Amino acid sequence: MTKQYYDAVIVGGGHNGLVCSFYLANAGLKVKVLEKRSIVGGAAVTEEFHPGFRNSTASYTVSLLNPAVIKDMRLKENGLEIIKRPISNFLPLNDSEYLKVGGSLESTQKQFQKFSNKDANILPEYYRRIENVADVLRDLTTKTPLNLKGGYFNIAKTIFDLVPIARKTNELQEDLFNLFTKSAKDFLDSWFESDHVKACFGFDSIVGNYASPETPGSAYVLLHHVFGEIDGEKGAWGHAVGGMGSITQLMSSVCEEKGVEISTNAAVEKVLIKDNKAKGVMLEDGTQIFADKVISNLNPKLLFKKLVAENDVDQEYRRKILNYKCGSGTFRMNVALSELPNFNCLPGKNISEHHKSGIVIAPSLTYMDQAFTDAKQYGWSKKPIVEMLIPSTVDSTLAPEGKHVASLFCQQFAPTLPDNKSWHDEKHNAANTIIETVNHFAPNFKESILGMSILSPLDLEEKLGLVGGDIMHGVMSLDQMWAARPVFNYGDYKTPIKNLFICGSGAHPGGGVTGLPGKNSSREILKA
Repeated sequence: MTKQYYDAVIVGGGHNGLVCSFYLANAGLKVKVLEKRSIVGGAAVTEEFHPGFRNSTASYTVSLLNPAVIKDMRLKENGLEIIKRPISNFLPLNDSEYLKVGGSLESTQKQFQKFSNKDANILPEYYRRIENVADVLRDLTTKTPLNLKGGYFNIAKTIFDLVPIARKTNELQEDLFNLFTKSAKDFLDSWFESDHVKACFGFDSIVGNYASPETPGSAYVLLHHVFGEIDGEKGAWGHAVGGMGSITQLMSSVCEEKGVEISTNAAVEKVLIKDNKAKGVMLEDGTQIFADKVISNLNPKLLFKKLVAENDVDQEYRRKILNYKCGSGTFRMNVALSELPNFNCLPGKNISEHHKSGIVIAPSLTYMDQAFTDAKQYGWSKKPIVEMLIPSTVDSTLAPEGKHVASLFCQQFAPTLPDNKSWHDEKHNAANTIIETVNHFAPNFKESILGMSILSPLDLEEKLGLVGGDIMHGVMSLDQMWAARPVFNYGDYKTPIKNLFICGSGAHPGGGVTGLPGKNSSREILKA
């Protein structure tokens, strides 16, 4: 039986695991990263899914990746290139109407004027208020949450972190309260009158969130998607040339330059624990790797359900972890296309700005609510919510000349199907529903499909470890955020088992390709 010794071993080579390994190695630790797949990156990978066609397998767009992580890891110097969308989103509404959002304030206002002068006029104030709240959250995402078990020093530090919020204006405090407690619908109703205008913002409230925009607390998820930036432009989204895998491959190279050892095809069987202290891990092939620190980039539920023996952890903690809510209702497709979609409301198969944007099929909050209602009852809606990106319009490396790849990021697909049905049996039916939905707005879409990959919620779990297909590693609800992510009083990346830590999106500040759980956790690990 082979034995190896390290200062730290990280289970899971997703982007947060790589970020964490970088900061630990940069501090002088000997670090080992273990990834069960043949490629590192977790959900942020680029793979060929049809001969000659490559695309981001799961994660598909960039905004939330923390600027400090980009700078510290010198990702741009090492070749990272991100192309910003010319406009944020394009919403085909029917055969003759559409909305374009982003590009400039003035252009968005002109779009809103088609439906409401009032909404166009209030837009600058809405942006100002949202951005003020986003600034607060940007700061909090880099802080370690309160842990009452950490003693008076930890409590005092947390109070110090929160003092700036207490000093904010009544306006900002009210906006924070509303965004954390209200439904996206109620929040947007307080600002806008047009159903279509509300839809262009409300879509963000259900991304990776198996819920209706009428669900209390969904307004925060709306906000979670706006605190990112690209090259200093707040709220901007873009495409990483080479797909999301280009980011994690660069991270991997930087980590190896720092001395991090990365092993693929290295599935972990269990965490080795003795006297309530993590000692290392054992691989499925029997290899034992010992380390002073064991760090998990897995969904916390997966960690304690699969890799930690039941009698090795506090039973109250285990009960809470097993009740940790997962399931984002996400269904992912990558599609090889012979030509670009030709939308009824905006005809043309030549590359245009709307083809380079996020194409959102969800024309109203009512449409989104119905999709969720249907998913609960039937498994998915006959009119699902679809966001389509066509990265080949800006990145020629992904498809043969003259052809394209499209990411279909689809919401409100039940993590578990009713009537004991399996996603393995039903996913092609769901995929056909998605194709028909897009085809309704762009009638050439179905016939242009050359090949595809399909990832149901179950596929996302089995292939990428996303429990219930949850791209966020746990529901982004108020009871599973900050100090309560994943379990109250364990928001500081620690667990009840000494020297066992969490560095993935199941920890603060949650999901998205941010790198922040990895960065923040490394800080606490180095202190321990």
